[in-house]
Amino acid sequence: FSLNRKKMNLKSERRGIHVDQSELLCKKGCGYYGNPAWQGFCSKCWREEYHKARQKQIQEDWELAERLQREEEEAYASSQSTQGAQSLTFSKFEEKKTNEKTRKVTTVKKFFTASSRAGAKKEIQEAKAPSPSINRQASIETDRVSKEFIEFLKTYHKPGQDIYKQCKLFLDTMNHKRDLSIEEQSECAQDFYQNVADKLQTRWKVPPEKVEKAMDQIEKYIMTRQYKYVFCPETTDDEKKDLAVQKRIRALHWVTPQMLCVPVNEEIPEVSDMVVKAITDIIEMDSKRVPRDKLACITKCSKHIFNAIKITKNEPASADDFLPTLIYIVLKGNPPRLQSNIQYITRFCNPSRLMTGEDGYYFTNLCCAVAFIEKLDAQSLNLSQEDFDRFMTGQTSPKKQESDSFSPDVCLGVKQMCKSLDLLSQLNERQERIVSEAKKLEKDLIDWTDGITKEVEDIVEKYPLEIKPKSQALAAIDSENVENDKLPPPLQPQVYAG
Repeated sequence: FSLNRKKMNLKSERRGIHVDQSELLCKKGCGYYGNPAWQGFCSKCWREEYHKARQKQIQEDWELAERLQREEEEAYASSQSTQGAQSLTFSKFEEKKTNEKTRKVTTVKKFFTASSRAGAKKEIQEAKAPSPSINRQASIETDRVSKEFIEFLKTYHKPGQDIYKQCKLFLDTMNHKRDLSIEEQSECAQDFYQNVADKLQTRWKVPPEKVEKAMDQIEKYIMTRQYKYVFCPETTDDEKKDLAVQKRIRALHWVTPQMLCVPVNEEIPEVSDMVVKAITDIIEMDSKRVPRDKLACITKCSKHIFNAIKITKNEPASADDFLPTLIYIVLKGNPPRLQSNIQYITRFCNPSRLMTGEDGYYFTNLCCAVAFIEKLDAQSLNLSQEDFDRFMTGQTSPKKQESDSFSPDVCLGVKQMCKSLDLLSQLNERQERIVSEAKKLEKDLIDWTDGITKEVEDIVEKYPLEIKPKSQALAAIDSENVENDKLPPPLQPQVYAG
């Protein structure tokens, strides 16, 4: 993400979140939308790169298996000491060679089937089996979708029957490939979408507009049945990523629209309703089972965001306005299992929807918003590192809205709560300031005492003090010293007669 300087008002400039259109496109330059889950490639280019890497790995594994078998055969042949023994064991050698070839093929397949995790996966699934009520609910929804799918295919006549057979064959194949990794299951689904779309256009001569509708119904039918097996599987770290993103969003609860330069004024009732609807849509995404339905929730959320910006600014919203607002909505809503939903859409949605169109554009922006939240720092929010750290640790929070600026329909409890929070925040800042000043005063007193002590020591060292012995005290005149005092006795008063 690149940050540019964007003027939010006439008096001050703030740095806004800006993503060029080119940053949303496939990095191979094909013109389709890229995806962080595909390392910046679109679905088509990612599959090409994936196939190249996979074919290279297969070739290397085959060469390794052949070399190991050849070495084993040579060791086995050299162990035979006589011609007679070789003739007697020739049939066993042929049998062993056949078994080794079979084992070689099985070993290579195991490199891509993740069979070592099959037992653990089955145990986890048995331990985490859903409750009967959930099973009944899923069964009812599956039956309903199946009936709708059959009724839809009746309008296609003969191609409809072939489509239904292809879907049943695909579901049977996926049931036998449960031990595959989720990436390989995704690859199977993407191949199926591509093959059916090609057959609809070339073999069955279906018009393009009907092809799109058919593909939507096919995706809905097969993914409703596969949802519980491929959404957030235990073999992936999707759940771990969900918890990490959720924890990150909770830690960023203090982020305000002003920090993100969000051009939305929630004091306008209509704008506030749009924000609530956008949050509801992004949260509702987790309740859907079909990738296209999850994409529809993202699209509805994005359109509510554009409407909120349009009402606030009284002009059409731009891409630079949309992305910060989407980030704000995600922070405010904290959607459940966000990463799992993104991964599920990426793996099993019809790739044509992610590569082009408004669904692909909004989904790519959501991926960018989540990536921005994961890497959000002080510079992104125009804050100092000290303030950012204090907000993240919960030591303090940004100044809350004054109660006088609330809309009239806000209840008194909310106003009083915000007023109390503001007062607590001010008291906390005042307490921190007093403690800081007290520590500074204590340091000044210690420095002053040390300074005075050093000055006294310097003076004493420069002018040393000499203390002379105490001299003998002189006798007082009025003391009764009989031996040494030779004065005559005092005169006695004489009385004379008048």
